[in-house]
Amino acid sequence: MNHNYVQKNDWHQADIIAALRKRGTTLAAVSREAGLSSSTLANTLSRPWPKGEWIIANYLGIHPSEIWPSRYFDMNGQLIERKARNQTEIIFTKS
Repeated sequence: MNHNYVQKNDWHQADIIAALRKRGTTLAAVSREAGLSSSTLANTLSRPWPKGEWIIANYLGIHPSEIWPSRYFDMNGQLIERKARNQTEIIFTKS
């Protein structure tokens, strides 16, 4: 057991939205670009949904565990493997 592990906090919803805005987009636009309804990705902000987490994280160029460590690490700091069902690589192009 790793007693030195310090649990990181999940990003605040406003920080996720701000990170997307800094990249020149919105959560609704990323959702539509992924072929979803404009409000679908908002579900990811309040409850676990691996597919949505990966879409947002890929757009930001990071692993979802950086945004939601509580969803990806156990109490000992070990990475929990979480994948979206039928996960395909999602690549966004910037216009």
